[in-house]
Amino acid sequence: MFSIEKCAVPTNTLLANYSTNGSYVDCYTTEIPGQISFPEFVLAFYTTPLFKLERFILKWTVSKPSTDAQAKQLADGATEKFAAWHVEGRGENEILMCDFQGRTRSWFMIVPLNAADGSRTRLYFGSAVVPVRSSKTAEPSLGFVFQILLRFHKIYSVLLLYSAKSRMMSRSSR
Repeated sequence: MFSIEKCAVPTNTLLANYSTNGSYVDCYTTEIPGQISFPEFVLAFYTTPLFKLERFILKWTVSKPSTDAQAKQLADGATEKFAAWHVEGRGENEILMCDFQGRTRSWFMIVPLNAADGSRTRLYFGSAVVPVRSSKTAEPSLGFVFQILLRFHKIYSVLLLYSAKSRMMSRSSR
């Protein structure tokens, strides 16, 4: 869908740490022509109209407002917090964000590619949902609400990555 593909979590990444602890983990990828910087990707992602809707909801439901200027600070490495998330880990071409409740992670990564038809950049976006102990069984569980929302989550993840890709492609064609 929209040139976004589901893929395995790349090994030796910040998100891969959650692949073995019972968490739900997903990963999506796409490619974009040309070389883009990691800060460009993060800024494009957090400033798409679709993500601005999520930011609006977070502002009014959990009092976690954010601005495009704050998204730029995060992308540039000048802050460790953005809206409802804080940086759990950061590398040269990846970042792992943790939500304020400690249950979900959002992960971004780029990989520059040199293809025969020119340079390209592979974009990755993934998520992790950390289980909690059930109060009834004491077993780790992702929870009933997450199970209900899983299908929506997958579609939303694809749309978010597609929106960021489209935003970067429209900027590069100007």
